[in-house]
Amino acid sequence: AGTIGAVGNNGLGVTGVNWDVQIMALKFLGSGGSGSTAGAIEAIQYMTRMKTEYGVNVVASNNSWGGGGFSQSLQDAIQASIDAGILFVAAAGNASSNIDASPFYPASYPLDGIISVAASDHNDQLSGFSNFGAVGVDLAAPGTSVLSTLPGNSYGLGNGTSMASPHVAGAVGLLKAFSPESSVAEIKAALLAGVDEVPSM
Repeated sequence: AGTIGAVGNNGLGVTGVNWDVQIMALKFLGSGGSGSTAGAIEAIQYMTRMKTEYGVNVVASNNSWGGGGFSQSLQDAIQASIDAGILFVAAAGNASSNIDASPFYPASYPLDGIISVAASDHNDQLSGFSNFGAVGVDLAAPGTSVLSTLPGNSYGLGNGTSMASPHVAGAVGLLKAFSPESSVAEIKAALLAGVDEVPSM
């Protein structure tokens, strides 16, 4: 939440990518980090319903989670959220693996409305733990020693593609605010067109 939207220029803590944003928190993982595919589907369907039935202006979902095998039901729920105009930003995973060869879900679902995010370090290189893939990963964002908010009104450093993904979700919010009529495809294209191309990645 801090990386997506901590208020900036106020002398407090950290600054998020998007200084003026609202966040809908949907929790399906326990404190130990485990949860069910059914829980993930329910959370995504709730978010989609808030937009389609109640008019809540949801523009992106940040998905700093992953694991487990392919699920057609989960893919269908993600596609329904994309069809509703919500970009699905997904952490690419932290196993130093090529997800083109060994898919990591949900980042690896073959849906155009997903942005799969690897982690980069302070030297603009792929973080050693980050998954990668010429096809399965769209871009990288800061994911090594990222200072952000923590529960209990505190701050701390975090590592992982779960730190990288919210940078992109925050950027989606900024782009959508600038161009509210742009489609999921147009927002994704604008993000990808704006990256710094790093040959090693």
